[in-house]
Amino acid sequence: MPRPDFLALPTRSPKPRRAGITHVLDRGMPLPEMSALLDVCAGHVDVWKLGWGTAYLDPRVADRVAILREHGVRACVGGTLLEVAWVQGAAARLLDWAAECGFPCVEVSNGTRRLPLRAKRELIERAVARFTVLAEVGAKEPDAPVHAHAWAEEAAGDLEAGATWVVAEGRESGTVGLYSADGTVRAELVDALLRATRHRVIFEAPRKDQQAWFIRRLGADASLGNVVPAEVLGLEALRLGLRADTIELSCGDGEVAAAAGT
Repeated sequence: MPRPDFLALPTRSPKPRRAGITHVLDRGMPLPEMSALLDVCAGHVDVWKLGWGTAYLDPRVADRVAILREHGVRACVGGTLLEVAWVQGAAARLLDWAAECGFPCVEVSNGTRRLPLRAKRELIERAVARFTVLAEVGAKEPDAPVHAHAWAEEAAGDLEAGATWVVAEGRESGTVGLYSADGTVRAELVDALLRATRHRVIFEAPRKDQQAWFIRRLGADASLGNVVPAEVLGLEALRLGLRADTIELSCGDGEVAAAAGT
């Protein structure tokens, strides 16, 4: 059944999208569960990242990628796996394997701070011949220094090397990188990244309060990552002002105030 159309809601870019990306983090979801979920929410998902090294361990990874392709969702190899492969001198073999599995996307990251910046750019340049590249910026360690200028400079260089999007590190916890330890958004870092990338940035935002912050700040087409698969519809409701956290997007401040008084 098509979605009803009797409500006036914020406009969303249609798929395939360049903005308003919903980037999901798959931690090893069973295939039947993934298929059932995609039947409901595939229209709202753009990139489905197989987190960490789970793709390497999944005996049915090619089937997983194929199911995602059938639903119009791009599968992505997690960046940590490529970091490990680079350290072991096997980056080229990993990219060959990812192509054989049918992955359309790979993430090139340096979250563990083992890749020199030049090596990261070389990996991006090598990968773009066969894949859409997502280049992650920021460290995973909670005590790593966060300098907005450095993040912005790295992001701009990654795009110049051929990445399609930059992914800003927040981890699955939402307590590092983009965020203070309590999950508060580092607004100055967000502004620097938006300027440096011309909005070609996906902000990892696993928590509802963080997602709502970006949507209130950037609108329905904020690009958000590390979304829990089961929460995709909830995120889309946030984008469209169908939850209390962002209801001003669908009602306007005056209507919200009036509703609150009834």
